[in-house]
Amino acid sequence: MALHGKGMLIVFNEVARSDERDFNEWYNREHIDERVALPGFGRGRRYVAASDRARGRETKYLATYECSRVEDLATPSYLKLLASQTAWTQRVMARFTRFQRLTLHIRADLSHGVGGAVTCLRFEPRPGDSKILSAWLRDEALPQAIARPGMLGGTAGDNDLEVANAPAKFQGVDYPRADVAEWVILLEGAEPADTAAAARALFKLSALKPFGVTRAPSIATYRLLYGNQR
Repeated sequence: MALHGKGMLIVFNEVARSDERDFNEWYNREHIDERVALPGFGRGRRYVAASDRARGRETKYLATYECSRVEDLATPSYLKLLASQTAWTQRVMARFTRFQRLTLHIRADLSHGVGGAVTCLRFEPRPGDSKILSAWLRDEALPQAIARPGMLGGTAGDNDLEVANAPAKFQGVDYPRADVAEWVILLEGAEPADTAAAARALFKLSALKPFGVTRAPSIATYRLLYGNQR
């Protein structure tokens, strides 16, 4: 089964260890369900870093929200919700120690069901190469990754800067603007070791250099905690 649409919000966040119980309860009992109920949203999932060794270098928690199109993340109704959060949301978000959000336009979707693990790759290609990069991912790289043992699917997209900056513009807040069209690849599989191995084997810097990538992609592997869908 493919993703629930052509847009995706990705959130990376952390809280202090003493705040994690409330953080996780909030996500599982309120936040995911609240977002999935919004117009245009189809499914939400959240993950935790697969190993203690990775924590510190990469953000501990990852959440993904699938929507019909990336523009659903900049509608007036959605932006009003962001500007008027529940008391629980306000309390939890005030305790974030790390936070970043990306609003993806999905360029390639070879998803299949729901796996127990994902590996997230992030990189910055040359501006203007989206068509050839999308074709390479869709026709070559992702099929090779999915063919490996234990793999279930893969998807890729780029951060839509106009949509990413819409909440700050709507609220009139001087947030740091997103100014890099970063790309994300999500490799999904049964076990963290499978998705991590696929990422390391197929997405080395040498494979991405033809698209203007000058630094090795960041790679972080997560295991599934909770998900819900319409």
